[in-house]
Amino acid sequence: MPMEQNSREDFNRAAKTAQKQIGDAEKKIGDAALDAQNQFLKTLEEMSREAMACATAEIERGLKLSKKLSAAHSVSDAVTAYQEWLSEEMSARSDDARRFMSNSQSFMTTSSKAFSNGWSGIGMST
Repeated sequence: MPMEQNSREDFNRAAKTAQKQIGDAEKKIGDAALDAQNQFLKTLEEMSREAMACATAEIERGLKLSKKLSAAHSVSDAVTAYQEWLSEEMSARSDDARRFMSNSQSFMTTSSKAFSNGWSGIGMST
């Protein structure tokens, strides 16, 4: 009987330890998921703000071209207006490409941090 009692106590201790480890792992998973969501949200919000700024700038360039074309008194004036607009557009596209690459890198960095910060060590403690 005493041997059986010790076995039950050992089993109960092991079960409590396992339950605690499972609870800790669940908390780590939940915390990591919440952190990942927050990081993704911040990254997406920043990308959204930049996209809106680009759209606003695009509209402003179009309006500026429209005004210059309306005020043009010769073909030369119209060509100059288009050249200025095209130069601004090319510069904007270059900035957009740079921003896209930067945002993509930021998104990938956020993704890798999210998965490495809480997921890799879950349940591995002794």
